[in-house]
Amino acid sequence: MPLRRLAGRDRSATANWQLAALLAFTAGTVDVSGYLALHQFTSHMSGLVATMSADIAIHGFGVFTQPALVLGCFLAGAASCAVLVNWERRHNRESLFAVPVLLEALLLASLALPLEGHHVFLTLCILGFSMGLQNAIITKVSHAEIRTTHITGMVTDIGIELGKALYWNRTTGRIPVHAERHRLLLLIMLVTLFFTGGTLGAFAYPRFGFLLMLPLAVLLAAPTILPIAADLHLSPAT
Repeated sequence: MPLRRLAGRDRSATANWQLAALLAFTAGTVDVSGYLALHQFTSHMSGLVATMSADIAIHGFGVFTQPALVLGCFLAGAASCAVLVNWERRHNRESLFAVPVLLEALLLASLALPLEGHHVFLTLCILGFSMGLQNAIITKVSHAEIRTTHITGMVTDIGIELGKALYWNRTTGRIPVHAERHRLLLLIMLVTLFFTGGTLGAFAYPRFGFLLMLPLAVLLAAPTILPIAADLHLSPAT
C-alpha cells in the first residue's frame, strides 16, 4: 500500500485498517503515558465520565475540573477534525485526512519541547484534544466502522464475530451464520496494538518522559507528507 494512500483522499479498506493500526498503537501509548504523568486517562471518555461521577459522590465537585477539561478538549478535537475534513473535502484536496493527522503529530511533538515543566492543564488539553481529533479522523475515514482511542467497541465486535463462529447452523433453507474471519483478525490486531502501545508507554515514559512523543509524531507525520505536498504543488502561485 503506497504511503500516500494511508492518509490521502482516495481510500480503500486496506488503507483504512492500516491507518487504524497506526492510530491504535499511538492511542495506547498516549493514554498510558498521560496516566503515568498526570494520573488521568485521556483517550476513552466512558471511563472518564464514570470516574467523574464516582469522584463527585466521594470527594465533591472539587475534583470535577480536571476530567471535565479533558472531556471538553476531546470534544473540541473531534469538532476541529470535522471542520478540517469538511473544508478539505469542499476544496477537493488530496490531503483530506492528512492535515488532521499531521495536526495530531505536531500536538504530540509539542509535549516533548524542552520547557521548564509542563503545566498540568495545558498538557491535559493537548492530550485530550489530540485523542478527540484522532478518534474523529478514523471515524470519518471508516464511516464510523472503526475506533482507535478505546477498545470497548472493538472487544464487543470481537465477541460478536466469535459468537457467529460458534453458531451451529442446523436449520436448512435459511441463510447460514458465518463469522467474518478477516474482520475478526483485524479487530484483534487493533486491540493488540493498543495494548502494545500502552505497554511501551508504561516502560518508556518513566525513562524518557514526553520525549516518547517524538517518535510517535514522526510515525504519524510520515504518511501525511506526500498528500500535503501534492496539494501544495497544485495550489496557484498567487
